[in-house]
Formats: sequence, structure tokens, C-alpha cells
Amino acid sequence: MRERLYEKTEVLIGVAVVFLGSCSLLPAKTFETRQSETQAQKTIEPNAVIAPPAIISSSGNPNFVVKVVQQVGPAVVRIDSSRTITSRVPDEFNDPFFRRFFGDGAPQSRQRVERGSGSGFIINSSGQIVTNSHVVDGADRVTVTLKDGRTFDGKVLGEDPVTDVAAIKIDANNLPTLSVGNSDALQPGEAVIAIGNPLGLNNTVTSGIISATGRSSSDIGASDKRVDYIQTDAAINPGNSGGPLLNTRGQVIAMNTAIIRRAQGLGFAIPINTVQRIAQELIATGKVDHPYLGVQMVTLTPDIKERIKNTAGDRLNFTADEGVLLVDIVPRSPASTAGLRVGDVIKSINNQPVTKIEEVQKLVENSKIGTKLPIEVERDGQIVQLGVQPAPLPVTREG
Repeated sequence: MRERLYEKTEVLIGVAVVFLGSCSLLPAKTFETRQSETQAQKTIEPNAVIAPPAIISSSGNPNFVVKVVQQVGPAVVRIDSSRTITSRVPDEFNDPFFRRFFGDGAPQSRQRVERGSGSGFIINSSGQIVTNSHVVDGADRVTVTLKDGRTFDGKVLGEDPVTDVAAIKIDANNLPTLSVGNSDALQPGEAVIAIGNPLGLNNTVTSGIISATGRSSSDIGASDKRVDYIQTDAAINPGNSGGPLLNTRGQVIAMNTAIIRRAQGLGFAIPINTVQRIAQELIATGKVDHPYLGVQMVTLTPDIKERIKNTAGDRLNFTADEGVLLVDIVPRSPASTAGLRVGDVIKSINNQPVTKIEEVQKLVENSKIGTKLPIEVERDGQIVQLGVQPAPLPVTREG
């Protein structure tokens, strides 16, 4: 059963299209822009000092990318995976009556091998590696190739599709590792470098800046994830998944993961603080449990309220103009057991006011499984206090 905590209903507000595409050309400058630039150039005094681009001045060295790549490149790896898919023969074809007439001509199950590749980086000199969960999901075999050409069979220690983080182990020692930065301290405009194997082109380096922080999963159309992404304009393509995003000091600050189709210069990465937390649990226990309520919800605004009223009519009865509206409750879920209802508007969780689904997501993710979570809702114009006991999130994998 797919988790529905973060989904927006298509019938109510629409759903954003999810990722994987390629970069497109930047738009040409308008005549007005070029004209204003020409006028600006005429006003520059002969002895005026022109500041270098931010990506250079932030490090003081126009060749800082070269230094970073030389420093950390050996710790970035290529990951190839394969899984065998068996097509199931309908039960009717296994019936003795059918085989009596068709014998060996009856359909047989068929197998096909799906292959994929991505990137990763070494976090421990004894062979522990992190990458994206979708790079190794369901893989029968994982192969890790180092920059020096050595190849190892990889063992998947665990994967968490909810945050898209996986941990792998190879049988090797004295490996180069990456130093870790602090993703909580990042600011838009900081220079960054991405290293990976996009489109099968090993050891590819791109650079750019952090264009935003704190992008929610719903912002980019990945409603089944629980991550606040870092947005960058450093080129990210299929195959970059799982590779590091680095700062000017060569510290890994995020794991590259996705791009949005038809977007221009927009890539997204999982903050390294999240990657570390999830990886430690995967290495220790092989899994990560996420708190689950079992609700489908939407951020309520006057515009959304009007659209819902026009669509749902009397099926949803609420009066609030803001808050988080519950539009569906999963049967036999913690939310259902606690008495939450469709049409309830969440006003606070654990005594903290909420007005957006992203705020609910964070508070639920930070709650404890099995520990009652106080929730205040508005129901039929009245304030109702409830306690919901989060359960482990049921995860459905592809294939």
C-alpha cells in the first residue's frame, strides 16, 4: 500500500509531473536587456574595479574547481546494477486441460534483465558507499567501479525509498573518502561542484551555484518522498544520481538525485545531513522506519477552498480558510483509529501551529513511532483535540 501522507489529489488541486529529463537552452536576451547593458557599459569609469563572478570570488581562486576535483575525485564511484524481471504466465495456461491440447506450445514464463547505472561516493575507508535508493532498487547484482579502474561486487546494506538513500559495501580497505560539510548552514548563491557519471560518461564534472534551499518534495512533484531538497543549477543528468554535490572546500554537502523534465538549469540534491542520518540507520539495521498517519491532505487557501467546494460539494464540510485540510483517510490507519475525519482541518501538531502540508510532514517525520502525537483540528467550526499514534510507514517498491 503506497503511503498517501504527502499526496495531493489530482481532482482537487492537480499534481506536478515528476523528474528525469535533460537541460534545454537558455532563452535569448531581449533587445531591451541588451540595450540597457550597452548603456551601462558606457557609464563605467576607466579605472573602475569590476568584481569577478560570485563563483570565483567566493573562493578567491578561479581554478578552485580543479583543486576540488583532484582532491575528491578518487572517492566518487560508478555504480552499475541489474535485476532480472520474470513475466508471469496466467494460471489458465497451467491448467492440465489446456496443456493436453497445446503441450509444449503453451506460453512459457520469460525473463528479461534491466540494467542501470548511477554514481556514489565513499564514506568509509573500509568500503562503505552511499548512493540513491533508485539506483540499486531490486538489483540482483551491483558492481562498483573506482576511478582507478578497479571493480568490486557491491552488497546492498539497505535502502530507503522514502528518502531515496541507499548504503553499499565493497570488500576493500584504505579507500579515499570525502569530508563532510554541514547542509544546514547552506545559503543560496554559494558555489558548488557536481561529480558523477551522467549518461554513462565517467568522472564528469559540472559546477554552478546553490539556487535555493529547503525545496519540499511537493515543490518538485515528488510527493512520495520525505526530503527538503537543495536546488542547484550545476548540470545534473541521468547517471549523476547518487553522486556528491560539493562546496568550494571539497566537502560533500548533498547527494545529487533528480531533475525536472523541461526545466532549465534546475537540479535537486538530498542534504548531506539527511543522507548521513539515513545511511547510519541502514548500515546498523538495514532499514529505516518512518512515522505514518495515513492521511491525504492539501494546504488550504481561499482559492483552493473555492475549487474544492465546486468539485466536492457537500462531501467535504469545512469552514476554515487556512490550515491543512484532510481529503481522505486510509482505512485502519493510525489516523482512522484516532478518529480523524475527512473534512478536518489540522490547526496544530504537538502544540505547534501548522498552515502548510510541508509543516505537517516535518512534524510527523520528527515524531516517534508508537508515541501518541497530539493533533488539534477544526471540525464543523469546533476545535477538537485528538491523539494519533504513528505506525511504521508501509512502503511499496516498484517491480
